[in-house]
Amino acid sequence: MWNVELSASPMKNYSIKNYNIQLSTFNIAAGNNSTFNTQHSTLPQAIIQHSTLNIQHSKMDNPEFREGLEDLASHYKSVITLLGEDVEREGLQKTPMRVAKAMQVLTRGYSQDPHKVLTDALFKEDYKQMVVVKDIDVFSLCEHHMLPFYGKAHVAYIPNGYITGLSKIARVVDIFSHRLQVQERLTQQIRECIEETLHPLGVMVVIEAKHMCMQMRGVEKQSSITMTSDFSGAFEQAKTRQEFMNLINSNSHKF
Repeated sequence: MWNVELSASPMKNYSIKNYNIQLSTFNIAAGNNSTFNTQHSTLPQAIIQHSTLNIQHSKMDNPEFREGLEDLASHYKSVITLLGEDVEREGLQKTPMRVAKAMQVLTRGYSQDPHKVLTDALFKEDYKQMVVVKDIDVFSLCEHHMLPFYGKAHVAYIPNGYITGLSKIARVVDIFSHRLQVQERLTQQIRECIEETLHPLGVMVVIEAKHMCMQMRGVEKQSSITMTSDFSGAFEQAKTRQEFMNLINSNSHKF
């Protein structure tokens, strides 16, 4: 444990090299416990004064890694062994943990709230025309074989007094896709989330994707594309749906 004095005003943060400094506490990556001498430190003396800070070792944990990581890695070690491989050979020794971390990243959507993402960037606006966010990259895992499917999502909504940040639409897609999914449900969940949170005049979602469970196994059709759609409100009118389809099929995005 080290004690350091800073002259910073309360609630102000500083970032100095690898030090993450906050007035009350901060973490520092260090190899061992040492006595920290403020007179000989590399911290600017201008910020060394009155407030005592506790500096603790930090693992710099990635927030995407959740509880159960070690157990997950242990199970993958067993899976690799059951497949007939030697999990102790050089190339595979760290593979169970790598796969465990990868799976937690690919399923990070379970610990994220898509509704909050939208409400955190909600703005009152008297705009009642179509808002389209198209060509959103989608990567997900099919829940049947846990193989990836990937493609593009296109989302439109017609505001009813409120709009949300454009990036938040893409983030909603990202959250739901980072779960074990089927494309049909993914499409529906995105539409329902936007509808329940923004209460727009209408929502429409189209996803087009390739499924590796069809490309690598089973029927092994590498060129097939699956398209799904879901819509509500104003998009129940064929004319409105057609306008949306015309927009997502246009080349206006190729600047």
